[in-house]
Amino acid sequence: MKALIAAALFASAAPIAAQQAPAPMPPAPTPVAAPALAPGPGKPPRLLVVISVDQFSADLFQQYRNRFTGGFTRLLNGAVFPSGYQGHAATETCPGHSTILTGMRPTHTGIVANNWIDQSIARADKTVYCTEDETVPGSDHEHYTVSDKHLKVPTLGEMMKAAHPATRVVSVAGKDRAAVMMGGHKVDELWWWDGKTYTSYAGRPVPRAVQRGRDAVAALVAQPQAALPLPGFCQPLDRPITVAGKVFGQGRFERAAGDLKAFRASPASDAAVFAIAAGLIQDMKLGQGKAIDIIDIGASATDYIGHSLGTQGTEMCIQMDQLDSTLGSFFAALDGWGLDYEVVLTADHGAHDMTERQQQHAMPMESHVSADASIKVVDAAISAELGLKGPVLIGAEGDVYLAATVKPADRARVLAAAQKRFAAQPQVAATFTKAQIAAQPIATTPPETWTLLERARASFNPDVSGDLLVLLKPRVTTIETPTPGYVETHGSPWDYDRRVPILFWRKGMAGFEQPLSVETVDIVPTLAATIGLPVKGLDGRCLDLDPGAADTCVK
Repeated sequence: MKALIAAALFASAAPIAAQQAPAPMPPAPTPVAAPALAPGPGKPPRLLVVISVDQFSADLFQQYRNRFTGGFTRLLNGAVFPSGYQGHAATETCPGHSTILTGMRPTHTGIVANNWIDQSIARADKTVYCTEDETVPGSDHEHYTVSDKHLKVPTLGEMMKAAHPATRVVSVAGKDRAAVMMGGHKVDELWWWDGKTYTSYAGRPVPRAVQRGRDAVAALVAQPQAALPLPGFCQPLDRPITVAGKVFGQGRFERAAGDLKAFRASPASDAAVFAIAAGLIQDMKLGQGKAIDIIDIGASATDYIGHSLGTQGTEMCIQMDQLDSTLGSFFAALDGWGLDYEVVLTADHGAHDMTERQQQHAMPMESHVSADASIKVVDAAISAELGLKGPVLIGAEGDVYLAATVKPADRARVLAAAQKRFAAQPQVAATFTKAQIAAQPIATTPPETWTLLERARASFNPDVSGDLLVLLKPRVTTIETPTPGYVETHGSPWDYDRRVPILFWRKGMAGFEQPLSVETVDIVPTLAATIGLPVKGLDGRCLDLDPGAADTCVK
């Protein structure tokens, strides 16, 4: 199976559309010999490759690390930090991606959630999506123009380009929020899957590599996809479980012709992103220019598969096997082009499995959140209690905001009543007001020791955060009622959502494993030290990746 995927990476478009390989990849250009760029003593790599696997928790990494035989095997021979942290409380896609290549926590990036409320904007829809330009006429948070305006800090690519204008910055992902948050404000190429094809900002010319990917995916999706083979080590997970009237746990990624949504939540979508990235690397000759280049790659399928199918069925097992193979094919391509590159792979957040299967797997305390803890129910109760015309509360992603219509004289008592009522809910772990969070100093201790208030502080920004934060107890999912396509989620302040692997690799690196905790904000200062780029004022710290030499972080 893995050989088929590797062969598909550089196949022509027509055979890819016709075959039923396990995870067909759109074509990259035929490999051509490039100048030998083997790493020399003390020389920085010529290309940085930063990969984010959406929803790739430290638990999922640990579960499959002894099954990997492809690209992950290479990374496991590098510097392995199995206990990396997205330290903040709002463990969602946009905040998580905003930390990876800025070296800053969401409190400084300004990306506190996927969505927040801004009651000052003129439109009726007051919810703002993290990568939208809400000033565009006629838009709303679901029908928007993609923008980088809400990211308040520069990315590593921007820092590199400021120091060396010849640096090329490229970002490719399965989601706009991954591509934008890792790429930043000054990119040479930035592309993402918009639900129908790979797109970018309006007016950008389409590179050949992207057009090849578009064409190959269109041809691929136009045909049905047969069931993928089930690896032997996935057999023990081949058990049905019925949730929301649908059977899960035995899927093989069968796909009807034209089903773009099923393509998005399949191994093939990651394969396409990596193939486009490989094509851009070769077409642009990244890693062979006058300055060090960087490419950011956001693999989003694991997240879509987790939300729609859970993490402990055959579907996720196949996905891990396929992603391992896809990474192996991608790295082999870079090797074949003679590039001197350094890789770091991490994730934007973790997750754990659907409530119903967790209850079967020795976790009877798992539960769905009660409607009694919802903003709608609490709002109605407070409005009646205080004799006010509602709504007095509105919310987004766990943040609770006092409605703009609440009179100044009533705001303090509405907030107090809301905090009291939420805190009384048996599924709520803690509630913090905006003032309580703002008064909390930013944590400087290891992330696993942070209090809930310190975790909340790391993802708090006074410009956009709510008036009250409500945090649920461990193993209580924010999904009130699962539906087909949405059976599992993340976003909690607990370690199953915060912990992610962080893996560094470069040819010739003396590998080691450090089980103690580090943070995703440590990635930027570490890579900056690797390429000799001075940085300061970041939330992260440099990690010494060469234990056999003098401290590489000291410049």
